[in-house]
Amino acid sequence: MASSKPRRLDQWLANCGYCSRSEARPLVRSGRVTIDGERATDPGEKVRSESIRINGEPIEAPEGLLAVFHKPAGYVCSHDGREGPSVFDLLPARWMKRNPVVTTVGRLDKDTTGVLLLTDIGPLVQHWTSPRHKVPKLYEVVVDGTIPESLIEVFARGDLMLADEEKPCLPARLEITGPSEARLELTEGRYHQVKRMFGEQGLNVLKLHRSHFGTYTVESLEVGKWRMLEIPSIPGVQIG
Repeated sequence: MASSKPRRLDQWLANCGYCSRSEARPLVRSGRVTIDGERATDPGEKVRSESIRINGEPIEAPEGLLAVFHKPAGYVCSHDGREGPSVFDLLPARWMKRNPVVTTVGRLDKDTTGVLLLTDIGPLVQHWTSPRHKVPKLYEVVVDGTIPESLIEVFARGDLMLADEEKPCLPARLEITGPSEARLELTEGRYHQVKRMFGEQGLNVLKLHRSHFGTYTVESLEVGKWRMLEIPSIPGVQIG
């Protein structure tokens, strides 16, 4: 890992969610923070992140956090508590105190499961959610009827219009895996898009699971758990 740029100790602590800037002084005074093995005394001291330990542990993701989360059904991707149980309720409380705060890359519906990326790195969110970058998302779908073979062509043509939309959906790849089951690969992420696409054909989605987001999957990851990821280097995306 490359050496970080020196910043004030209280800035590192606040940005990584350990405390607010005003709370940094009492945290430092508590003796829980060390710099290169020595007890820290000055919250304004400029240090590199790799020199800091809190309770003997390195600070978490000082240059930005990225994780893949296996979203369970029944949770919304929102910070608004009025919308019901949130995926953020299942994550470390410190992540919600980071600056910037950790957010989801796009959203999955409340009843949808699968791959959900979490990050506090704005340029990654912008890149991965922009339709022009055409990041592939793969969904496992179960519907309430028989899926006709003709639907492969309908979704692939790129002329399917959804209600209240001004532009047709981009071409999507459909693979029928059973009478009422399919895999659907999209390169955009409109509101309730998978459900609306099948709904236009008279089919209601009963179960929806996102198995891939780009190259990321939740294989070997338990439902409701997350795995930290390395921050990728993406051409044209400036991070930090």
